[in-house]
Amino acid sequence: MRFPRTRRRSGGAPDDPVPGAPDFADRPDAPVIEFRAVALTYPGPPPVEALKSCDLTVRRGEFVTIVGPSGSGKSTFLNVAGLLDSPTSGHYLLDGIDTGRLPDHARTALRGRRIGFVFQSFHLLPHRSALENVSLAMLYTSVPRAQRLTRARAALDQVGLGHRAAAVPGRLSGGERQRVAIARALVGRPSLLLCDEPTGNLDSANAASVLALLDELHAAGMTVMVITHDAEVAARGRRTVTVRDGRLRERVTP
Repeated sequence: MRFPRTRRRSGGAPDDPVPGAPDFADRPDAPVIEFRAVALTYPGPPPVEALKSCDLTVRRGEFVTIVGPSGSGKSTFLNVAGLLDSPTSGHYLLDGIDTGRLPDHARTALRGRRIGFVFQSFHLLPHRSALENVSLAMLYTSVPRAQRLTRARAALDQVGLGHRAAAVPGRLSGGERQRVAIARALVGRPSLLLCDEPTGNLDSANAASVLALLDELHAAGMTVMVITHDAEVAARGRRTVTVRDGRLRERVTP
């Protein structure tokens, strides 16, 4: 499988500008994710340290898994990495852009252009075809409608579902629905594919198929991060970060 390359500025950031974001052209080797003493404390009483001060660097083309039990801080980490929550201290750089310096509308634009989300519950519109579900991800972008459909077909081909473009989710297997969700995440050509328990609703055969697809995307150059509680899924990463009691600890997978 060939992963289509997107024309990018020097450093790997997508061409479309992000309002309020600094110029990224002078950071050709910037990591996709860079946490510098990032922490998140929810206000109390009493205050809760959901994510304790941590450093983490994820470079372009890496496959990183984040593993931990329920209540360990995985969801908090996901929310911060996905620009859904802002850290209460430290700096989070995405594609070399200090996200803490951006106004809310620019953070939203940055999230939409640079991060492709894949969730456990596929979040597909039940009465829309696979092609429509993927193309709707570009509805609020500047991509013309005709080009949206072309890119959606290409994304479905990329995940091996071009022949199912006209099918609605109810006529797709769980594994096929997750592949449509992955195509939807990829169609915007993000810097990061951020997956939250992507095999949690799948049987073992479909889970293996989806994980194999993530392996292929990584091998073709995509930066992949998978959040999971499953040790077998975590072992697919080339790097594994364990979250426990809000602290990150890393081990390198041979």
